[in-house]
Amino acid sequence: MVNNSLPVLYIEDDELVRRASVQSLQLAGFDVTGYASVEAAARAISAEFPGVIVSDIRLPGASGLDLLAQCHERAPDVPVILVTGHGDISMAVQAMRDGAYDFIEKPFASERLIETVRRALERRTLVLENHALRRELAGQNAVAPRIIGRSPVIEQVRRLIANVAPTDASVLINGDTGAGKELIARSLHELSPRRDKPFLAVNCGALPEPMFESEMFGYEPGAFTGAAKRRIGKLEHASGGTLFLDEIESMPLGLQVKLLRVLQDGVLERLGSNQPIRVNCRIVAAAKGDMSEHVAAGTFRRDLLYRLNVVTIALPPLAERREDIVPLFEHFLLDAAVRYQRPAPILTDRQRAGLTQRDWPGNVRELRNAADRLVLGVAEDPMTASVNEAADAQSLKERVEQFERAVIAQALEQTGGAVALAADRLQLGKATLYEKIKRYGIAVKGDGER
Repeated sequence: MVNNSLPVLYIEDDELVRRASVQSLQLAGFDVTGYASVEAAARAISAEFPGVIVSDIRLPGASGLDLLAQCHERAPDVPVILVTGHGDISMAVQAMRDGAYDFIEKPFASERLIETVRRALERRTLVLENHALRRELAGQNAVAPRIIGRSPVIEQVRRLIANVAPTDASVLINGDTGAGKELIARSLHELSPRRDKPFLAVNCGALPEPMFESEMFGYEPGAFTGAAKRRIGKLEHASGGTLFLDEIESMPLGLQVKLLRVLQDGVLERLGSNQPIRVNCRIVAAAKGDMSEHVAAGTFRRDLLYRLNVVTIALPPLAERREDIVPLFEHFLLDAAVRYQRPAPILTDRQRAGLTQRDWPGNVRELRNAADRLVLGVAEDPMTASVNEAADAQSLKERVEQFERAVIAQALEQTGGAVALAADRLQLGKATLYEKIKRYGIAVKGDGER
């Protein structure tokens, strides 16, 4: 989506041409400033300049080509559009090889100028968003992992984490496979007073039942055949820190009784020992599906569930929070670009729309893998793959609403929650936009009145 608030510099020594072109761009909604020379515009151009430059090639003093060379050194990401005379076409073509965004041949219609500037601004908007995401990625050495998303449910998850993390309350995270449950658990740990102590993750569904007790509680030498030396179990090793038990619904019933004792009394015994060992670890558990069904089926203890779900954090699948898909995907693109030392692709509006139309049954994990493949260039474009199949299951109204919800959420994110500004960008009445925000349940930062 084009950000019309980004500045446009228009450099032209012919005053009449400059005034006419600046006026055409201003009437189209762009923020334009005219200059008679490259020297006059130089102060406005820096590596941080967030907009687009349009310049005539032939100017008194420094030429448009000189300007292009300066921008290549000082502001390489700034799109430069060159305006050429009839005899300058070959020069302009060479300039594009040297990094110019586009060129316009005189005489030109205002529509041609407006469309070229619009495309350049769209490119600039995407590059700026890419840079912002890179800065966010570089800042991930902060205390807690980042919970990315702008949906109401993710806003609620962030609030719950901030409220509960400083306590020792047990937390149960409920969500589908790949939804990001371990990230939530790590955030709870990193924002807690236990952050300097161990964080251990155990997948209860991946441990064979005969090994489960020894892994969780540890053992003494000679406790069983092959136990040659003492082993410290996960519960004891995590003492002082946090133990994350994923797929808790898979824990064997016999172990559930022992875990309940640890939660109640704060003590455990290693296999082959009668010596009680005091432990103090916070338990964060994660489960798929409705735990009450496991309780009703007799495969999970009701009293243990009560101990584990002092606080429950529900993490819906991506298909139910589509406005989170694009921010997550862009984050994963940058992460993959850093890991693989490859350039991060910049998504177009069409690609963003394609992303939001897919259901992503593998959730965040599938989305991350698709981003990796796109950066590596080893698979089809994940924005277009299976879009038709996914769309076939939806009505036109549902597809339109999904896309509209994502576009509105993105506009509000770009304007910092300023509804009036978002309404201008979307060319909607403010009352209409408020109605759509309410209908789609979109969270608005701040008071939304700017």
